[in-house]
Amino acid sequence: MADQDKSKKRKPTLPPGVGAKKPTMPPGMGAKKPTMPPGAGGKKPTMPPGAQGDGASGLTRADFSSDQDVRWCPGCGDYAILATVQRLMPELGVPRENTVFISGIGCSSRFPYYMETYGMHSIHGRAPTIATGLKASRPELDVWIVTGDGDGLSIGGNHLIHIMRRNLNVQMILFNNQIYGLTKGQYSPTSEAGKVTKSTPFGSIDHPFNPSAVVLGADATFVARTMDRDPKHMKEMFTRSHAHRGTGFVEVYQNCNIFNDGAFFQFTEKDSRADRTVYVEHGKPLVYAGGSRGLRLEGFSLKSVDLESGSLSASDCLVYDETSRELATIISRMHWDPHMPQPFGVFYQEERPTYEDMLHAQVDDVLKRSGTGSLEDLLSGGDTWTVG
Repeated sequence: MADQDKSKKRKPTLPPGVGAKKPTMPPGMGAKKPTMPPGAGGKKPTMPPGAQGDGASGLTRADFSSDQDVRWCPGCGDYAILATVQRLMPELGVPRENTVFISGIGCSSRFPYYMETYGMHSIHGRAPTIATGLKASRPELDVWIVTGDGDGLSIGGNHLIHIMRRNLNVQMILFNNQIYGLTKGQYSPTSEAGKVTKSTPFGSIDHPFNPSAVVLGADATFVARTMDRDPKHMKEMFTRSHAHRGTGFVEVYQNCNIFNDGAFFQFTEKDSRADRTVYVEHGKPLVYAGGSRGLRLEGFSLKSVDLESGSLSASDCLVYDETSRELATIISRMHWDPHMPQPFGVFYQEERPTYEDMLHAQVDDVLKRSGTGSLEDLLSGGDTWTVG
């Protein structure tokens, strides 16, 4: 009986790890949170120098950082862009409840989750369309569009060019990494010719898009380019874009360290950046390489010249005018010349009435002339048919 009593007290034999102990978990799980990319989990994303501090609104970067784990690959350039936007927001003085981030599909399009504002992770390529509807109905809102080279220039290419020509008062940030990252490494509309990827195993035969040239061709009113490795310049470009009344387009060279690592290193890394980049500034001569080289306009093309020989100086170089669409077109086409530096800065800015201003002015004018009208009159007016 004693043995029977003991057997009654024993629990049934269970598989290893079941019972009083918790099941064996993969490394990093259990009491600890899952291993996350740098900046995810309890900590906020690693921020560039100067990211802390209060803005004019009394808010800080932390007030614009959501509680969501940031789920990008460790080392992704998206972290730097997110950090820069979060530290910029307090300085703009726009209340969080009046700020909206709208994205499409792709790695970049996770952006709205990480902003403590209103936002929408929408459908592939359609972020400009949704932003148009929102801005038309709520023009007082501060609307930001986040897209990528795949989302914005492939399935969303048509929507991108139309928001440019309409000139809504919104900001658009296009993350350009020259690859499809979310779907694991296919070539994108900005991938260089000959690019070998999972979808182009023998090399791409497509001629790539040049984003700045595309939007200039669509009559964009503000066009700029920056890079993820230069947060100070990136912040300046986002600030300029926001101050512009119209569609502010900013292309960001963003490194995808998993599927296209080093695509822009010649422009972003310390040992080569000076010789391979030129910063475009309104009213200043185009000089680079520490002032040892400059750009002169010869006909309709730019030519790189030596400024150390003594025959030419910075005063002989082209003084840039960001209000000239012609110069903006020329500077954007340097994208294709491997012997010329890559330009960064504001390429073009133009003042033009915004879509929502003209829309509401038109509605107000019609109401003054015709009154509010009625839905019943609208439905019964014109040609009608009785069915059945």
